[in-house]
Amino acid sequence: MKNKKNLARLTSFLAITFFGIIFTSYTVFANNILPDISINVGGNTEGGVASSIQLIVLFTVLTLAPSIIIMLTSFTRIIISLHFLRNALGTQQVPPNQVLIGIALFLTIFIMSPTIKQINENAFTPYSQGEISQQQFIDESMKPIREFMFTQVSDKDLKLFTELSGIESYDNIEDVPSSVLIPSFILGEITKGFIIGFIIYIPFIVIDMVVSSVLMAMGMMMLPPALISAPFKIIFFIMIDGWNLIIGSIVKTFTG
Repeated sequence: MKNKKNLARLTSFLAITFFGIIFTSYTVFANNILPDISINVGGNTEGGVASSIQLIVLFTVLTLAPSIIIMLTSFTRIIISLHFLRNALGTQQVPPNQVLIGIALFLTIFIMSPTIKQINENAFTPYSQGEISQQQFIDESMKPIREFMFTQVSDKDLKLFTELSGIESYDNIEDVPSSVLIPSFILGEITKGFIIGFIIYIPFIVIDMVVSSVLMAMGMMMLPPALISAPFKIIFFIMIDGWNLIIGSIVKTFTG
């Protein structure tokens, strides 16, 4: 039980640190605030060991930041859906991976903005003003994150991991530890991403089938159907305003 509590606290700490980085970066660039930074390297001083440990923890958290954004936000569902869209269009590396990741990242910030705002108002601002303790800061910061994940997680996935962790039942969301909620959320996001990808594929598969049938009827069996169907799929995607439709539909799966 003690190990489970320590794991939950570590998970909460990593999550809060990540959202703190996002919020701090947004505040700095939005208000054109560039803090003065100085690094002093010297001998052993009072508190030097503690500062070194804090620096190691900071760099460790920054290293884990990509994993944290995948675990706790809408990023996974979005990037999987966009990857399926590119494959369905048959455009190979267009848009490139960097563009897809950038789209997914900024859509994630857009979707998670209410959560980040709650963390700022209920945790970051009171903590920076010395009104609450560090433990209260972690607890208040985790509340909106957990609420977001609970709105997206399915009962089936949550039941699976609660049974695997030995939790027989729970009365409310506070009884479910973050170490159980996070993998349940991730599993659900992957599943929903594949469902969206399947739906995206359907109209493009129809176009491929029509083009293949026409080519076979004309006796052009040596001509690759993908070479002919690619322009038709692209013009079809443009005519239906595909990017607007796809992006809007993905975002609505979180807000609808």
